[in-house]
Amino acid sequence: MSSLTQHTNKKFKYSPLALALLIAVTPMSSYADNYFNPQFLSSDPEAVADLSHFENGNSQAPGTYRVDVYLNEKFIASKDVKFVDKKGLTAPASKSNETSQPANTAGNISAPAAVVKNDDTGLQPCLTIKSLDLLGVKLSSFPELAKLPADACVDINAAIPSAGSRFDFEQQRLDISIPQAAMNNNARGYIPPEQWDNGIPAILLNYNFTGSNSKDSSNNTHNSNNSYFLSLNSGINVGPWRLRDFSTGSYTSGGSHGESAHDWQHVSTYLQRAIIPVKGQLTVGDSYTPGDVFDSLSFRGVQLASDDNMLPDSLRGFAPTVRGIAKSNAQVTVKQNGYVIYQTYVSPGEFAIDDLYPTSSSGDLQVTVKEADGTSTSFTVPYSAVPILQREGLMKYALTAAKYRSSNGEQDDMNFAQGTLIYGLPRGFTVYGGSQFATNYRSLALGAGVNMGDFGALSADVTGAKSTLADDSEHTGASYRLLYAKSLNSIGTNFQLMGYRYSTSGFYTLDETAYTRMQGYTVKTQDGDEEYTPDLSSYYNLYYSKRGKVQLNISQQLGDYGSLFATGSQQSYWHTDKTDSLLQLGFNSVWNDINYSLSYNYNKSAGQPNSDQMFALTFSVPLSKWLSPNRNMTDAGNNAYATYSANTDTHGNTTQNAGVNGTLLEDHNLNYSVQQGYGNHGVGASGNANLNYQGGYGNANAGYNYSSNGDYQQVNYGVSGGVVGHAEGITFSQPLGDTNVLIASPGADNVSVENSTGIKTDWRGYAVVPYATTYRQNRVALDTNSLDNNIEVEDGVATVVPTQGAMVKATFKAQVGVRVLLTLMRNQKPVPFGAVVSLIEGSSTGMVGDDGQVYLAGMPLQGKLKVQWGEGTGDQCMVNYILPDNSVNQAITRIKQVCQ
Repeated sequence: MSSLTQHTNKKFKYSPLALALLIAVTPMSSYADNYFNPQFLSSDPEAVADLSHFENGNSQAPGTYRVDVYLNEKFIASKDVKFVDKKGLTAPASKSNETSQPANTAGNISAPAAVVKNDDTGLQPCLTIKSLDLLGVKLSSFPELAKLPADACVDINAAIPSAGSRFDFEQQRLDISIPQAAMNNNARGYIPPEQWDNGIPAILLNYNFTGSNSKDSSNNTHNSNNSYFLSLNSGINVGPWRLRDFSTGSYTSGGSHGESAHDWQHVSTYLQRAIIPVKGQLTVGDSYTPGDVFDSLSFRGVQLASDDNMLPDSLRGFAPTVRGIAKSNAQVTVKQNGYVIYQTYVSPGEFAIDDLYPTSSSGDLQVTVKEADGTSTSFTVPYSAVPILQREGLMKYALTAAKYRSSNGEQDDMNFAQGTLIYGLPRGFTVYGGSQFATNYRSLALGAGVNMGDFGALSADVTGAKSTLADDSEHTGASYRLLYAKSLNSIGTNFQLMGYRYSTSGFYTLDETAYTRMQGYTVKTQDGDEEYTPDLSSYYNLYYSKRGKVQLNISQQLGDYGSLFATGSQQSYWHTDKTDSLLQLGFNSVWNDINYSLSYNYNKSAGQPNSDQMFALTFSVPLSKWLSPNRNMTDAGNNAYATYSANTDTHGNTTQNAGVNGTLLEDHNLNYSVQQGYGNHGVGASGNANLNYQGGYGNANAGYNYSSNGDYQQVNYGVSGGVVGHAEGITFSQPLGDTNVLIASPGADNVSVENSTGIKTDWRGYAVVPYATTYRQNRVALDTNSLDNNIEVEDGVATVVPTQGAMVKATFKAQVGVRVLLTLMRNQKPVPFGAVVSLIEGSSTGMVGDDGQVYLAGMPLQGKLKVQWGEGTGDQCMVNYILPDNSVNQAITRIKQVCQ
């Protein structure tokens, strides 16, 4: 009896008819029909509503329910589904396996591994022809279905052999089982284009501002320096069209001579839209060519290129992590294709940047680390594709007609055309090629790739080019490239990228032919005079053409002992023994919840006389765990860590730092860190303190650092966020991604969004969730535990499938009002058990349970209720109610009313 009681309690959570339903489904297998006697509930027949629906073993009432839909055990979506009695279904005119089964699989259709069993609800989902098509059913194999009305609820048990469904009422889950032979042969993860959402019309603005103010009293001078950086990413969405503009600006002032400099860079403006029939993106304006066959080029023109994100389970592009070691509190600047795309401030020790905004699909990253004493080191992080492979029968293409667009004043903007094609062949082979044309340049590339299974993936290609350089000399050469990738899961090794390129002395790339001189520097004009300051990191000499380039990116898991990583590259040149070299090695591990790492950085550019070599050691000790030994680190709560780091170079210069960092606030959206350090060889003491806040309307950070050597002090700060203008108003947010979700739940203010740190609905009930995955299902959910007492959300989960760059809208229906436990009396007796109660002007509904009680949410302080327990005119009554004014501040209000 205890199990029955437990089951009753679970059912009562969803329906006050629980007791009646359980009694109604009591096994009576020896009878053709089950009969439910209302006297089981009460000896007075008028005390029980009409429950004839439950007499045949049914335990739930027909209607529309919000359920999680699963197809063959895979989640599809959370949606409203209409459920009907078995008699409400329509079966094909003929249930003949010979006519229903596909011709090539007749007699061969079998149920999936997990056969769906009948449930005890007595309900069947109303699946129309359109619903089955969206689920991926191969309708052409079942011609009898085409004869049914379009809005008919199809009996899939009769229409499709071995198909079925099961409705778990407690979990609000619908499992649909359809044999694979009856499904379209779509790749795993396929979502029909009909379900893609172009989003709503919107105006977008993404901003990121950082600044610093420093003072240096070394050498009996009192220099102050100010540095500011601003990036603006704005756009307009109308239907499938996306208009975007990306610009950055910087301003510096101060120094020994009080000079100032400013620079505003217009990175790109473009108009883009998806061309679904060709699975591609049309771009008009400023953009970049793909970097798989040829090096990526910045252009202004027109490009039509395939978008692999539209394909199911496509491989995503390689995104590098920028790693390095800072000797002091340093400024890190990242350039791509000549433009500054990122700037931040880091503490002494090892750092890693993995949140770069994706401005292009390729183009090496130039990283500059500017230390507190003004010294700078620069290195290049390769941004290259993995081996070029394509699935069998699929094609990747790009066609570009444009003008080469360089931020380098040493280069001309020349017209060019480019085309690339990658095609997947059977047995894991891929062929690809491309061509580039300009006035002074011709090139042709051909290559092939192969998926070797257990031996990894490999691609090789050759590019031939004919170039005319700035001195009118003509050159002909070739470049050979080999790329390899492999994940050895059995031993934990991941060769993410191994590559080698060899070029003959006469080979030049298209962008090299754009230089107006054979050698020189990128120069910057100083305000107020005609002087030029060379940027040594951008020195070029076309006579020293590229020869060989090696790239390496390997990680190795060592079981419970930790992991190793190695990243490196080396570029050699013709006619000189100078090279550009980068090597980064690291080891990470955990012991008793203590994280520690050891890393080594080696960097040398062809123009540098000496190399930069750094070692770094870091420890992170969880104070939260040590101070509370019984506390699990995965438990909710704010965490605190004690940290220690030490770094040294080959000259014996060593800096050590110790500090504390962690998170605060309920949502863990306030990060803090405090460090104190000391360096030898006259460096002396140093320290820093930083705060980083993630809020619903944007992010903010502030920091302070000092060094006793020279009495150096610096304050740095920044704000970032997004602004979205839409039909319902303006919504402020955290920094936007390329594709985003607008949550609209009018009336539900200050409600947290699940799995989104710091994001809450604003005072109107709106919020933005950034970084949605394109052409994939994105689950968006409100944290109903954060709702106020006077707010109810009918369903707190939505699923959206956005297209590239879309601002899709996820609407949640909030009922703002009072939660009421109402006791209804009629003729001095409780209203009949099972009666339906509905608000005349509103959407609140409920079902009467024991003693005439019904729970209603979202109720206004006064209103009118309709109560109905049968089909006759005498089987209903009305209630005019008035709630106390303080009801809005109570978790639940209990009142008794008379129904007349």
